[in-house]
Amino acid sequence: MSFALYIVGFILIIAGVAWALVAAGVAMFKIAIVAIILLGIAILSGVVKTRPKDPPRGPLA
Repeated sequence: MSFALYIVGFILIIAGVAWALVAAGVAMFKIAIVAIILLGIAILSGVVKTRPKDPPRGPLA
């Protein structure tokens, strides 16, 4: 899976969470904080999941 596709999916999740928080009457600055934290988690986990594997090392010389 590509990094861009991973981030797009996570942005949809963030939008859904933000919408639910708005509907629940949470303050906008708290929603922004939650969205920024979730975006950071999305980037970190997206890099880990889509990073190519390192080639195996040969024997030590």
